Amino acid sequence: MSGQSTERVGSTGQAVAAAIVADGLIKQVTDATGTLTILDRVDFSIAAGETVAITGSSGSGKSTLLGLLAGLDLPSSGTVRLAGQDLYTLDEDDRARLRARHVGFVFQAFQLLPHLTALENVMLPLELAGRNARDPAIRMLERVGLGKRLDHYPRTLSGGEQQRVSLARAFVVEPDLLFADEPTGSLDSATGDAVIDLMFELHRERNTTLLLVTHDPRLAHRCGRQLVIASGRLTHDSATDVT
Repeated sequence: MSGQSTERVGSTGQAVAAAIVADGLIKQVTDATGTLTILDRVDFSIAAGETVAITGSSGSGKSTLLGLLAGLDLPSSGTVRLAGQDLYTLDEDDRARLRARHVGFVFQAFQLLPHLTALENVMLPLELAGRNARDPAIRMLERVGLGKRLDHYPRTLSGGEQQRVSLARAFVVEPDLLFADEPTGSLDSATGDAVIDLMFELHRERNTTLLLVTHDPRLAHRCGRQLVIASGRLTHDSATDVT
């Protein structure tokens, strides 16, 4: 498949602008033993407001795919359009600026800065963008149930609380698109369920497009669409029922 459309048909049957389009993505690495293909001609588009899970076994290429979609890594060939921009016609600084305007991230390992308080961690992306930071960050932490933890450092917070801070940091910038890489991977089942409930609540409130990488079938089935990656190829897309 090539020449992916910049529109998708939504649940109402009407065309919806695509939040992200992958077209012919290939990722290869070469060493002394030869060339290894990690991703092989991956194509799809995701409409604004969709919730999509990327699933597959360890080593299937799904985290590599997420990095390419976010412009954190370069493909060997193919294109990604994010927020209407061809990511790989931009230099690294311009890709970073595009992410700052349009994208939020949530990671398995939380990625909070240990020397900053919860409030300071959530303020940081707003400060880097030159935006008013303190009041929006406080409101966001209150929204995720951490209004009494503003001055706590990550080491004094539970895993679930740290992931809530990560969610607050991701959503405080009002992103169009949220990338989440194994967001429940470091949490027990009950805590993970609570964090995911919160993430989907924030998605509905803000109509943020969610793109999740997960091994968790329960989380995958919370999403409106599943993409399955196997041996570097897109082998199933529940939107088209193509296997």
